Amino acid sequence: MTTATDRKVSIGRARPGPSRLQDLAATPESPRTPLLRSTSSIYGSPGGSFRSEDEYVVLELGSRYLRGGFPGESTPRCTLGFGPDEQRRVGDYRQWDPEYSTTRRKRKRGQEWGQEFELYRMDLSDVDLGLVEDKFERVMREAYNKYFLLDPKPRRVLLALPPLMPRELLSTVLSVLFGNFQAPSITLMSSPILSTVAAGLRSALVIDIGWAETTVTGIYEYREVHQRRSIRAGKLLSEEMAKVLDAELAKNESGSSTALPDQVSFEEAEEVLTRVGWCKSREDYPQASATSSDDDENEFTDASEIQPNETSISIPFLASRPPKTLTIPFSTLSSPAETALFASDTPLYDLDDHDQPLHLLTYHALLHLPIDVRGVCMSRIIITGGVSNLPGLKSRLLSELQAIVQQRGWDPVKSYGSASKRRNQLLRKRRQTPKTNLPHSAKSTESTDPTNPPVPLPAGLADPEPDEISAKLARLSTKTVPAATTLGGVIRGVESLGAWAGGSLIAQLRIRGIVEIEREKFLQHGLHGASREKEVSVVPQRQTLGPGVRPGAGDRGSWSLGVWA
Repeated sequence: MTTATDRKVSIGRARPGPSRLQDLAATPESPRTPLLRSTSSIYGSPGGSFRSEDEYVVLELGSRYLRGGFPGESTPRCTLGFGPDEQRRVGDYRQWDPEYSTTRRKRKRGQEWGQEFELYRMDLSDVDLGLVEDKFERVMREAYNKYFLLDPKPRRVLLALPPLMPRELLSTVLSVLFGNFQAPSITLMSSPILSTVAAGLRSALVIDIGWAETTVTGIYEYREVHQRRSIRAGKLLSEEMAKVLDAELAKNESGSSTALPDQVSFEEAEEVLTRVGWCKSREDYPQASATSSDDDENEFTDASEIQPNETSISIPFLASRPPKTLTIPFSTLSSPAETALFASDTPLYDLDDHDQPLHLLTYHALLHLPIDVRGVCMSRIIITGGVSNLPGLKSRLLSELQAIVQQRGWDPVKSYGSASKRRNQLLRKRRQTPKTNLPHSAKSTESTDPTNPPVPLPAGLADPEPDEISAKLARLSTKTVPAATTLGGVIRGVESLGAWAGGSLIAQLRIRGIVEIEREKFLQHGLHGASREKEVSVVPQRQTLGPGVRPGAGDRGSWSLGVWA
């Protein structure tokens, strides 16, 4: 005689037919998961054979945040910061103090803006690598124990990093992953390439507006061909927002526009920037295009001459003593983006190569690309990074870039000096002269009057001769390749899921990267243990190097750090 428990077990093991499904639905038992719905991967056992994709852990490391998760997922499991509240010591219970959240914490003497919220900086002269190692280890332990919930089995790591990272900092990060978390191997991937993969592209121009700097990287067939960088990024934007808030608070208190130093804390400025910060469009701020013209370098309009919007917004500052509420025009909250990212009130001769505005930085990056790569990348512009979520920033950046291209073209010469007047006349005549079916030699003259001798056009301004072979190849390519993939020569933005999503896709597809570091090699040789697969060659190689000669540490002939070298 079978009991109720035995009956339930036999029902679970048997393959129910239609009548059995009706009986199960009519049984007054606890709710069940439908048979056609699979259990979510969040509640699945990570040690089962059906979770083979969990052999990898995907990590994206930035200067302020760490994102981590498993392959095949669209979003990371956790996004952890490196602020002072996340790095409290054991026994520090200040967060439960009722007055702690309403107390304005001032910056320590000698610290830069937002320095205590950073994990690392590219300048390692004043960075304590031991403190960086402790912070990174603590965040990784929190991610493993609180969000990943993995068994003790070692997991491979796919690590997304910026392309240019100091070797000492990279060695510190790898030592934590190999020593404390027993990762058997780590695959290093570049963040711009992963953003390109997450957008479903092979070639793109990736504009990463990060915290400390903005990088513009040209990607062609999953290879980085050119990169430019500028310090105009989130750090400068947050500092400009604090200056605007300080000036408005000082104006309301004393009636003057003199800003009080360090009046608004970093947390308050970042919260205001995240909630109500925005960027004007090019039509609303026409003076922003003054930096894109070489003729108007000495003429720029102050932002105060623009009529502000009548709409105002109230911002409470509960941490001040006494608490204050600032009423500020909504249009004023867009001025930090104009000053920090586009330098609308700064003439071009005051700008160095390291603090170029974003639209000029993007234009120069496209200008220095080869012409075929430029035609592909300019129609696949990916704007990513934390600051890219600022409302109106993406459309403003693309419109500014389009205006520069229409005004300057793709001429690398910035100034022709005394020949500028003659060049402008030739360009004007070329625009006014209608195109005919005359041969190329006849097109190069502007007049046939014997009293007015013809003026030949320079080779750079003349129309190229028609190439029948190129036209035939273009027609044949359109028959086999869809028209959407052959788009080029226009300014166009493309959305991307981010670098972490690209790393998740690559890890799920088991694609091996160029830089793959094994644990034993790293512990033995350090950064020289980064492996790179040998290329197939038909040239016979020497098997020995001679008597008494041995290969270098880590087999240097087949080990490389790739772009991190």
